[in-house]
Amino acid sequence: MLSRVAVPVAVLLALSFTALASHALTPEQARGLAAGENDERIAALAKSLQRGDDGLAAFLRAMLDDAVKVTGDKVVVVKGEQATDPATGRPVPLPGGAEDVINSNQMRRELEGALAALKLFSTDLAERRAAARSLKDEADAPRLPLIEKALGVETDEDLKTQLRQIRAAVMVSSPDAARRLNAAKALAASLTPATRMLIADRLKPATEGGEDDVAVRSQLEIALKAIDRRLAWGERFGVLFTGASLGSILLLVALGLAITYGLMGVINMAHGELMMIGAYATYVVQNLFRAYCPGLFDAYVLAAMPVSFLAAAGVGAVIERSVIRWLYGRPLETLLATWGISLVLMQGVRSVFGAQNVSVENPGWLSGGVQVLSNLTLPYNRIAIIIFAGIVLAGVSLLIARTRLGLFVRGVTQNRRMAACVGVNTARIDTYAFSLGSGIAGLAGCALSQVGNVGPDLGQSYIVDSFMVVVLGGVGQLAGTVHAAMGLGVLNKLLEGWQGAVLAKIMVLVLVVIVIQKRPQGIFAMKGRSAEA
Repeated sequence: MLSRVAVPVAVLLALSFTALASHALTPEQARGLAAGENDERIAALAKSLQRGDDGLAAFLRAMLDDAVKVTGDKVVVVKGEQATDPATGRPVPLPGGAEDVINSNQMRRELEGALAALKLFSTDLAERRAAARSLKDEADAPRLPLIEKALGVETDEDLKTQLRQIRAAVMVSSPDAARRLNAAKALAASLTPATRMLIADRLKPATEGGEDDVAVRSQLEIALKAIDRRLAWGERFGVLFTGASLGSILLLVALGLAITYGLMGVINMAHGELMMIGAYATYVVQNLFRAYCPGLFDAYVLAAMPVSFLAAAGVGAVIERSVIRWLYGRPLETLLATWGISLVLMQGVRSVFGAQNVSVENPGWLSGGVQVLSNLTLPYNRIAIIIFAGIVLAGVSLLIARTRLGLFVRGVTQNRRMAACVGVNTARIDTYAFSLGSGIAGLAGCALSQVGNVGPDLGQSYIVDSFMVVVLGGVGQLAGTVHAAMGLGVLNKLLEGWQGAVLAKIMVLVLVVIVIQKRPQGIFAMKGRSAEA
């Protein structure tokens, strides 16, 4: 396979698909690229690309590095104290009075595009693929011979398919109607939004520069419909993924509330601020890693998870022991007290960190995304949140169902007096359970710091939605919390695409109210009888 063999660029250029001979870059051609008006230099660049001049890539790189000087009819490349002839590569004396070549923004764009096109002949397959991706939106007629040459020597079938589509995108503007017709047929296999824009532009009225041949125009319309059908699937999958991502965030937020409200019956209006504490704990850990161990910065999120859990759980324990423990069974007083606590926490954060949002950076392994379709890229941080929500859910389920603490929590929830009679320290279990719910809220804040802004008002954006999730899913039911979170997340994104963000929120709220009116116990109701008198 050619991609595994070190083949010089000059040899690859010699294997021309269009049978064009490779030429050495001459001093006159080098001067045409370096001196003159932009239009003249761009025209000279196009001719050099068509000829496949040897040494062109190195010369273009030197021009982009501002290492080229010109005087009279001579052009030299200067690196340090050494000047070389761009045509021969041999050292030459630096001419007196040589001036730097000035490249405008337009010229730099042309040079970068030409250099990217030349990378189609790299021995590295990944580099060739990157060059093909960059050409999708920038390919034009002057680069067609270079694309043809690359097709003639390329051995990777996927990359050859991409190059054929790029060639078709260029040829669709050819003066030859037969070539335009063939190009229109080839474009139907393309899945990129850029190709769709190209076809739509060609389908403008002929008086505005659009296609005037009936057969070609008909084929372009067929290609446009085929591309629209394929792109529609990318949009649909994108909505579902975004909805699942939002649902995972709601699930993380609501899991802690499912314990404090669903199991303990405490209406905790400060739950959002406990999330905020988890997010700020992540911010502090990030800064510590950046200051004291920058080499391990990408691992700061792993350290921030337990820190955010413990920070929020500690604050939750203080709140429960100082305020909540005196208000069990008094929902209105609990609501007002926790609302006041939320204001205190927000003002405390403003006093320590300031009123402005703080910046929390993604580590390298959470930056970027995976491209599934041409118009659908799944961000790594969103994928990580979905996985993280699943791990936290599994951990909470096992803790509640399989551990001694979970047994005590369920026992105190179902019958506090009987649990106390058999020796369970109900006050301590209340603290543990409230701290657990608060710690999960801190984990939600850690996750949210990777996808949004971190500020004193972070929790206010999710508190209402999290209560809706818990109530809709069924009080005390983790399975209902999962279904409600995912359902509301996907439904919200579907309605956003139809009616916009504000109306979507209103419609979701109305729908939740209707469901609760018809089924007050939620989607998953408690089974059995309550033993609490």
